Amino acid sequence: MTAERTLDACELRDHLARGEISALAVAEACLARVAEKEGEIEAFAFLHADHVLAQAQRLDDWRKAGKPIGRLHGLPVALKDIIDTADMPTENGTVLDAGRRPRQDAFVAAKLRAEGAILFGKTTTTELAYFAPTKTRNPHDTTRTPGGSSAGSAASVAAGMVPLSVGTQTNGSMLRPASYCGVVGFKPGHGVIPRTGLIVQSEPLDTIGVFGRSVEDAALLAEVLQGYDAGDRDTHPIARDRLLEVARSAPPVKPQFAFIKTPVWDQADADMQGAMQELAGLLGDQCDEVELPAAFANAHPAHRRLMMAGFARNLRPWAERGWDQLSRHMQDAIEEGREIKAVDYLAALDWRNILNAGLDRVFARYDAILTPAAPGEAPDDLSTTGDPVFNTIWSLCGVPALSLPLANGANGMPLGIQIVGARGQEGRLLRTARWLMDHVAASPEPEDRP
Repeated sequence: MTAERTLDACELRDHLARGEISALAVAEACLARVAEKEGEIEAFAFLHADHVLAQAQRLDDWRKAGKPIGRLHGLPVALKDIIDTADMPTENGTVLDAGRRPRQDAFVAAKLRAEGAILFGKTTTTELAYFAPTKTRNPHDTTRTPGGSSAGSAASVAAGMVPLSVGTQTNGSMLRPASYCGVVGFKPGHGVIPRTGLIVQSEPLDTIGVFGRSVEDAALLAEVLQGYDAGDRDTHPIARDRLLEVARSAPPVKPQFAFIKTPVWDQADADMQGAMQELAGLLGDQCDEVELPAAFANAHPAHRRLMMAGFARNLRPWAERGWDQLSRHMQDAIEEGREIKAVDYLAALDWRNILNAGLDRVFARYDAILTPAAPGEAPDDLSTTGDPVFNTIWSLCGVPALSLPLANGANGMPLGIQIVGARGQEGRLLRTARWLMDHVAASPEPEDRP
């Protein structure tokens, strides 16, 4: 077992399930990779090697005793440090919560334990999951940002320290880091994965997502985490897709894609625009350029009102406890939120249904939307986490989306292509995304094409 073996979660899961490799060996390999890379990447807010090894040994003993194993038996999974864990600190990226010890697990942490995962550690997050950068650096170039706010979750997978991790997104906190770090980031639809036991920013927008090295790996973890919890009123007790099975299945017909530039296309750099145009050309008659209705110009201001008002309300305890210890980023956001009128907030909520009605018409013809996941390569600036502008519409509408590492910029840094699906169609989107990854991988390089 070597550290590189930790990169394919589905393959590892199968070896672990058959007893061909031990959970302890996997944990040791991941810790060896951490020892090699963490000094320069700094993806973790908390990691205790003995605790990781103790979990792995208990899982091995459980299996040797002939007891049933879970769907993630022996797989290390890192958790963003806004997700409560009863056996590890959860500090929410702020000095105001230094040393904070939750009394119980968040829903997702408890679900991971029940399915036999190793809770590997807590990954860095920006302050209260907003914009103030973390200590984490991009594994592809340590002078560049990994993005945010799920900085450590994306970087830990990109650096091969863990096969899987969990993050969150309110604006672009999953898909932007996935693009910058060159991994698969999957944000299911709003309300698919319960948020009980997490810091709240904006209830209409907050969403839990996952990072992996492949679409199948993301499907595996998301399938385990999806569900219903009474503590999250946006979740519902309904049957869910078998995401991994659907992701691995062949589409009944060739997928059709809508290439949508969105109203902020001019904020994509030349590399990203070129990558999108090249992908559209590669897909040929399977891809049409589609314009969104003019109403989508309202998406960004509506999203901002919901997010900033949410900050003012939900982050009030931190503001009252230590205003002077909050960053200027956070202070400005809370102050802006305090000025938003209730009538404007309610009007912003209305835009979600209006815009989704427009998307429903797109998805009546197309399997998925293609659009940038970020404006370009990760900025060569550790004082910023980059711009989430290409994620805002989809976060507001609450639709599922992935960032796929399908291109590179002029500096060799990853460029993520965002693929967006219809509400409630996570399985179909994952299947389409896997088809797209396979199709691009099997296609000749541009210079070899006729």
